[in-house]
Amino acid sequence: MVFSSIIFLFAFLPISLVGYYLCRRKARNVFLLIISIFFYAWGEPKFVFIMLGSLLVNWFFGLMAGALQGKLEGKVVIGATILFNVSIFFLYKYLGFTIRNIESLFGVTLNIPKFVLPIGISFYTFQAMSYVFDCYRGRGQAQKNPLNTALYVTMFPQLIAGPIVRYETVAEEINHRQFALDDFALGVKRFIYGLSKKVLIANVLAVTADAFFNQPNYSRISMLGAWLGVIAYALQIYFDFSGYSDMAIGLGLMFGFHFDENFNYPYAASSITDFWRRWHISLSSWFRDYVYFPLGGSRVDTKLHLVFNLFVVWMLTGIWHGASWNFVFWGFFYFVLLTFEKLLNIPQWLLTHRISAVLYRIFTLIMVIFGWVFFRAPGFKMGVAYLRRMFSFNGDFGFEGLLANDAALMIVIGSALSAPIAIWISKSKLGQSKPALFFQALAIPVLLILCISQLAVSNYNPFIYFNF
Repeated sequence: MVFSSIIFLFAFLPISLVGYYLCRRKARNVFLLIISIFFYAWGEPKFVFIMLGSLLVNWFFGLMAGALQGKLEGKVVIGATILFNVSIFFLYKYLGFTIRNIESLFGVTLNIPKFVLPIGISFYTFQAMSYVFDCYRGRGQAQKNPLNTALYVTMFPQLIAGPIVRYETVAEEINHRQFALDDFALGVKRFIYGLSKKVLIANVLAVTADAFFNQPNYSRISMLGAWLGVIAYALQIYFDFSGYSDMAIGLGLMFGFHFDENFNYPYAASSITDFWRRWHISLSSWFRDYVYFPLGGSRVDTKLHLVFNLFVVWMLTGIWHGASWNFVFWGFFYFVLLTFEKLLNIPQWLLTHRISAVLYRIFTLIMVIFGWVFFRAPGFKMGVAYLRRMFSFNGDFGFEGLLANDAALMIVIGSALSAPIAIWISKSKLGQSKPALFFQALAIPVLLILCISQLAVSNYNPFIYFNF
């Protein structure tokens, strides 16, 4: 089940909200857990048991980690937690990839059963690990009741595609959250904005991006077409994923939870480092706090040690996204860029001058676009082929993929909305005027009607990060 579906909007969500608030306060956690498991089982019933088994083991590790804070035995528990979760992760997500490469390298055939990737495993595994880590660090009390641990990990707003909610963020709210009408209203507003991003922008741009990237080969794509295709994808993935995060944050507010932000206008970033402070914040901060800092971060004795730390983090980041060489290269690509910035300390001396700062913003955006080529292409070789088309002066597949579905207009709209223009307006006198406030209030029901109308006539509704 996805948020941008008729059955979710008109059946699951209303029933969930009514049932939740009709329950007594002590029963609300159990009700929310039950509907979250039902939400997951709607599309993947056989994988529920894998998730619940993982939760039970991590609940036990959390109890032990909380009781052994600061002790050597606690580090053993942390090691066991990592080994257990990475093993499950590897079995379902990377075993097939590893076997295929062994077969290719050594020319052998290994009859190993294939495992289907459980939806959302990348997200709920990281949340379960976050729970144990934070219990060990004292950033949230270990839950003696396994149902509360299960609720933290399986809450349907963030279960399938994040954001990755840290345990310390909601530890107190699991048992002591309060209903606030302002938060509920803000949650509804945030959900509709996210739904609009997904349905009205991302889904339209997806058709164009697919028209270019799903070609059997890229020989017919012109240089202009190649650039337009990857720009469409860059905007699609932003509005797809940030829209889903907005919906998740909005749903969390409706049920009394406050999730951290996951996006902050990443295409307005001043550098590659700044981009990763703005894009998928929950993932980058997870790797920063649980991998980069424990390795020593940037406070190390030698630059070689710093390079090693960055290499580990970005190889893991690439691999986390998928079992394919193009994701490995994508992670390595960002490792090179971020190492370049760290060693030269670029944000300090380059971004203080207006002209050089503007030029570096352009450079950053171009590098991000290059990265999306390999992220979207069906393989590393296809990514290289597509990148070549972006600098090739032949080919004949240009504008027709855009003009067929009004995506040219949507690229313009998406580009404008991916900049913090709305923030600037809202903080200005114009944004606080009565006509502007009236327009904002009117926009919410209008957007909802447009989204429902679009969902009623179109079955094309992909979510990019469901694959991870």
